[in-house]
Amino acid sequence: MTSQELVERSLERIARFEGVVNAFTVVLADQARARAREADALHAAGAGEQLLLGVPISVKDHIWLAGAPATNGSGTLRDFVPDVDAVPVARLKAAGAVVVGKTNNPEFCYRGFTDNEVFGLTRNPWATHATPGGSSGGAGASVAYGATPIAIGTDGGGSIRIPAAFCGVVGHKPTFGLVPKLPGFRGWPSLSVDGPLTRSVRDAALALHVMAGPAPADDLTWPVDVGDLLGAVTRPVDWSTLRVAVSEDLGWAPVERSVRAAFRDAVGRLVDDGARVTEARPDAPYPTQLWNDLALPEGFASEGPLLEEAGDLISAGTREIIEAGRAASARDYLDALERRRGYRQHWERFFEDHDVLLTPSMPLPAFGTDVTSPAAIDGVPVDPFFDDWCALALPANLTGGPACAVPTGWEPSGLPVGMQVMGPRWADARVLQVAAAWERLAPWGHRWPTPTEASSPDRA
Repeated sequence: MTSQELVERSLERIARFEGVVNAFTVVLADQARARAREADALHAAGAGEQLLLGVPISVKDHIWLAGAPATNGSGTLRDFVPDVDAVPVARLKAAGAVVVGKTNNPEFCYRGFTDNEVFGLTRNPWATHATPGGSSGGAGASVAYGATPIAIGTDGGGSIRIPAAFCGVVGHKPTFGLVPKLPGFRGWPSLSVDGPLTRSVRDAALALHVMAGPAPADDLTWPVDVGDLLGAVTRPVDWSTLRVAVSEDLGWAPVERSVRAAFRDAVGRLVDDGARVTEARPDAPYPTQLWNDLALPEGFASEGPLLEEAGDLISAGTREIIEAGRAASARDYLDALERRRGYRQHWERFFEDHDVLLTPSMPLPAFGTDVTSPAAIDGVPVDPFFDDWCALALPANLTGGPACAVPTGWEPSGLPVGMQVMGPRWADARVLQVAAAWERLAPWGHRWPTPTEASSPDRA
């Protein structure tokens, strides 16, 4: 299939479903068609050796794409258009990828659902009464309904893995420092990473391979060789060499029964395939308070000036989150970094005895678009402030380790559920290898939603 045919297919899916799902903030149809023609010409001339030549992709609104709006979901940045690409975007384009548009995120990427006053509400393609998650909700939803095979999102507190779980796609949060984030917005500089959402583990590895590597633009990137990412996902896994730990709840998280059941079934199938599994978890505390103690002051440092300049353009819920970081002193922040060091050591010691850890990626299926947080999970009340419900995602952000979310199935109501494969820093190839092994046992790429105003899953 030519690039032009691929791009037209993407644009047709967008035209068909965007009126219901609202995953995109801007569709760059003319630019995409022009790039597709260039890609096909290169291929015809035998000069097209780029890994992603002619492949349609999307980029999260938060991530800078030269010449396209980057509002970060906020009216304060409604007219901002960067004149430079973020490094990972530039690398994807250099590899031949064709950007068809940018995808929606909540204001400043602060929430685990996707809605803002600039572009509105994004819905889950599997059931449009439900959220696709966030903050990379537009990315997850667009991949789920087939707009592009690859979308680029960010993850500072589960923002790739939440949409992956809720939308039934693959989402890989890379090791912190593996993929450059800049030039771009300042938000959560010690927690957030750029990474792929895709319809297959192989595509996630391919996108990560293209984006990875240090860059002068981002001094938090590291020159570490993480191995052969593409080879890892194509080779059969040798279970005899892997020490696999599993935990349904990390010892502290409430998890819905349907999620637990799907997770247990997935673990059982891996054991049947030869995996050697141990019930184990790190001796690490509940992570939400520590994450808040880092994310809130980082958010205030980033968005506080916008609050002062144009606070009336920021939604009330977002203002509350920004203000929550105002009182933190430099000493408070440094103390939190020191506690984070101790927290990370618990996980480092755990991964001395285990190669990967499997957990549910989210403790519940997608909740409705009429709420900003579930009231309870498995009967346990949820703190309504700042998405405490997605605490299973936070350890990978606090430790900087890789985590790949993959579907484990669809619960009785028809919404997707999933698990995450976690590992120590720089073990992205190993994490992706295990995710790919699961994908071969339980392929899901043939399943497609058909979003409608009152959609129910297409179980074909």
